[in-house]
Amino acid sequence: MAELVAGLIDVFADTPLTGNPLAVVQDADQLSEEQMRRIASEFNQAETTFILQSTRADRRLRSFTASGAEVFGAGHNALGAWLWLAEHGDLGALTSPQTFYQEIGSDVLPVELEKIDGRVHGRMRQAPLRLLAPLEDMAPLSDALRLDPSDILSEPKPRPADTGTAHLMVRMRDAATVDTAFPDPDKLLAILKLVQAEGCYIYAINANTPETAYARFFNPTVGLWEDAATGTAAGPLAAYLAGEGYLEDNEFAIEQGTKMGRQSILRVRLTPEPELSGAGIIVLRGLIKL
Repeated sequence: MAELVAGLIDVFADTPLTGNPLAVVQDADQLSEEQMRRIASEFNQAETTFILQSTRADRRLRSFTASGAEVFGAGHNALGAWLWLAEHGDLGALTSPQTFYQEIGSDVLPVELEKIDGRVHGRMRQAPLRLLAPLEDMAPLSDALRLDPSDILSEPKPRPADTGTAHLMVRMRDAATVDTAFPDPDKLLAILKLVQAEGCYIYAINANTPETAYARFFNPTVGLWEDAATGTAAGPLAAYLAGEGYLEDNEFAIEQGTKMGRQSILRVRLTPEPELSGAGIIVLRGLIKL
């Protein structure tokens, strides 16, 4: 019988049971893809990340949703895996910042880890921003989100932004409007297919604090109703807003998950590529027996 170390880590969290929970499975090279999908279904989290050996980097990561869809990009699925390894003692003392490399899909991306005040913090650089064609007709989108057309702002234009995974960025009138959205999955799926995006990131910017945003994320394409913290959406949002002249400097913070009772703060620094940072807390550690 095979035994694999696994558990749960709350990513982008300062206290337990906040942030975005991630299931992690170590030394998963012996698992088949089908076993990975079934384990992800067993954990029933937004994502489960499997840590494998790599010939191209320090580790290879594969992540699956509870519905069995494989997801890519350097978001909470990747950051959580590295925080898990560091907290588990597999990456050394980390008395000074250290850079590791992760293989995610076809990409090899850096992640920097450092211990600050006894906690491990991670920083991940994402790929350069790629923009897809903007959505011109807002009416189907507002209908899919069950909002009034006036709730969606036309500047910057709703469009997919990609620093690893393409997500549709949609600016709302205010934070209250963000919380009011209640998407129709089938209608939202049709729009995401039209614009070639995986998920939909709706956000609001407070004019008094332009360095922050309030957001929610929906991803019916992979069977994920709502996500508490989405690094693969936060990074491209920051890069997109900067390119459109909405950011005063290269630091940006996004509050996400509050509506779900899982408040998360995602911090992005533009270098000029988005660099996502955060910490996490291991809340469960155990063995998978197969």
